[in-house]
Order: sequence, then structure tokens, then C-alpha cells
Amino acid sequence: MRMIDLSQPLHEGMPVYPGTPAPVFSTVTTVENHGYRVKKISMNTHVGTHMDAPAHMLAQGKTLDALPLERFMGRAAIVDVRACAGGAIGVKDLQAQEEWLAQVDFVLFWTGWSRYWGQEQYLRQYPVLTAEAASYLGKCQLKGVGIDAISFDAIDSNDFEIHQRLLAQELVLIENLTRLEEVQSGANFFALPLPLSGADGSPVRAFASQTEVI
Repeated sequence: MRMIDLSQPLHEGMPVYPGTPAPVFSTVTTVENHGYRVKKISMNTHVGTHMDAPAHMLAQGKTLDALPLERFMGRAAIVDVRACAGGAIGVKDLQAQEEWLAQVDFVLFWTGWSRYWGQEQYLRQYPVLTAEAASYLGKCQLKGVGIDAISFDAIDSNDFEIHQRLLAQELVLIENLTRLEEVQSGANFFALPLPLSGADGSPVRAFASQTEVI
């Protein structure tokens, strides 16, 4: 089996959603002065490769700790939407993958935007789902959806309609994925949040495992 890390690294100066604080790393102890090394990290729950719980935007939505561990793993389909750059991912784009959608637990949208990580372009023109496509996904018996972009809504969205529609179906959302071009549909996908009480979201270690073709 080949393991593919789909997570962006956490570090100071990393890209964050506009208007949210960047993570801060500080030294608590050092090997030289204390005999052991400890770092302190200050960050919000939606930094880096992270998962949104329904509670992120729904007043009565479930928090991550209210969901069973198996909700964070399963088979995934990779949907190539690079051709939708600067536009919308519609129902027809999903219907083209209908056979896979009936077999998997997660849909991961490969926009190609992870190549812009750390650049201004990362925050612009990535494709987003139409409202109809978001509702369509809600009928597919999925555990969650992921994307290699900063958000499921456009960066200038005020109502976060796509988030609202997906989270209302109790899907978990994984944003800021990377290396989706290396994953095959049918691979096992894992996105493991921290065990935070009352979590509206959490950074995750996202990865895929698949049989290596020799």
C-alpha cells in the first residue's frame, strides 16, 4: 500500500483565510536550558488542512466530537474539476461521476489550486459548487466532501450558501487539501481531527492509502 499525505504543513507565515489570525509558534522550553523541548501553538480551529463540522455555521449543528470516529474515514472519489477554474462546478460535472458517487464515502474535488499555496492566486478564481450541485451531493449518502482550495464558497461570499447546504446534510467538509493528483478514485481516505470538546472545526492530518501499481 502507498500512503499519500494530503495535508498542508502548519507553520508561521502560512496562508490563512482572509480576516482570520495566522498561527503563532513560540518556545516554552529548550533542551539546552530545561532538558526538553516544548513549543506553544496559538491557532484557530480552521487553519491549514482542516475539517468543518456542521456546528461551524449551523446554530444547532453537531460538533466534531459528537460524530463517531468512522465518519472521518472511508473510500473516496477524486473528481477532476480543473476545467471549471474561474467558474462553477455544476450538477453535470457530478453526474459524470455518478457510478463512483454510489460507491464511496467522500468526494474530493481536484481543482489544481494547491499549486498556488502561499501565492495570492490561491485566494482567487478557484471553482466552487453551484447551489444545485451542493444539494445533489447531499443526496449521495456521503460522509463528507473535500477540496484542494481554501473554501467551498467564493472568497467574497457573505452568506456562505454552499457551506450551509452541505453542512445541513451533516457532511463534514475538508478544505486546503493537497496532492490530490496522486490519488486514485477508490482509495481509502482519512481526515482525522483533534479530539477537541465542542469543536466547530479542527486541523486534520489527511491522507490516502491505495494499492501501488507495479
